[in-house]
Amino acid sequence: MLRYVVALCLLALSWAQDCQVSNIQVMQNFDRTRYAGTWYAVAKKDPEGLFLIDNVVASFGIEEEGKLSARAKGRVIILNNWEMCADMYATFEDSTDPAKFRMRYWGAATYLQTGNDEHWVIDTDYDNYAVHYSCRQVDTDGTCLDSYSFIFSRHPTGLRPQDVPLVTQKKKDLCLYGKYRRVEHNGFCEQNSS
Repeated sequence: MLRYVVALCLLALSWAQDCQVSNIQVMQNFDRTRYAGTWYAVAKKDPEGLFLIDNVVASFGIEEEGKLSARAKGRVIILNNWEMCADMYATFEDSTDPAKFRMRYWGAATYLQTGNDEHWVIDTDYDNYAVHYSCRQVDTDGTCLDSYSFIFSRHPTGLRPQDVPLVTQKKKDLCLYGKYRRVEHNGFCEQNSS
């Protein structure tokens, strides 16, 4: 009986998920040129505080000096009841890992988002899906206290069926499985743009 209990404990430990932020794997050999272009958020895990709600479309570009930049639009609610389309702009500072950036918001976006978020590309096939992750605050045990994540698709209609298992596995790898919600695209920003 004791052997059985020990074996079960060892098996449980081997299945234990590693949720240490420092151990999260990012996209290997990330190619920012292939990544540039338009992405539609199809699911997201929200952080604490004010954040884009839905209708989120992000466009990544390469600046003259080779740095990655992003423009994102999405619906927000501010002052408890004022619904508007936020148009946000950010630039990315490179790190030693090509798939890890520090994102800096500019203009009105600085009021909607806290400053320099870490922004990691966890996985992408460049043509269909991408998984993004950011941890705003790491706990003393190395896990994340306040994170957000986007699942992006190149297609406004969502992920292709063959991409769903890959994305699901990445959600599990990030210790965020079951914490995402679907991102609706109903044309709000197109109808409310000036």
